[in-house]
Amino acid sequence: MIAKILVAYDGSEPAEHAFEVGVELAERLAARLRVVAVVRPPDPASEAELAAVLESGTERYRELLAPLEEMAKRRGISCRFEVVAGHPVERICTLAEEGGDDLIVVGHRSKGFFARLLVGSVSKQVVSHAPCSVLVVR
Repeated sequence: MIAKILVAYDGSEPAEHAFEVGVELAERLAARLRVVAVVRPPDPASEAELAAVLESGTERYRELLAPLEEMAKRRGISCRFEVVAGHPVERICTLAEEGGDDLIVVGHRSKGFFARLLVGSVSKQVVSHAPCSVLVVR
C-alpha cells in the first residue's frame, strides 16, 4: 500500500509533470504527499559562497513551490514542502528512507545520449539507490 509519496522537484518541466502525477496519486490513494527541492551547493565552495548559494536557492525554490502548495490545498491533498541542501540523489534517497516514504516520484530529464552515459541522470541514480519504489515520469 502506498501511504506516503515523495516528489522530487527542481522547477523543470519534467518536475512539474512529476508533481502533477504525485498529486493525482495522492488524491486517488488518500496518501500523504511531500515535495522536496534540493539546493546543490557549489563544490568546492568557501563558507561565504556556500551561504549565499543556499540562501538564494532556498528563496528561488520557495517562490516556485508556493503555487504548487496552493494547488494541493485546493484539491484537499495533505502536502508538505521542503527545501534542503546537498547532493540531490543522496538527499532524496535519505529523506525517503528517514520519512518512511513508500514511493518516490521523479521527472525524467531528457539529456543527449552521450551526456547520459558520462554523467547519468538524477532519476536513474534515484532508481538505483532508493529505499522504496520509484516512479519516473516522462
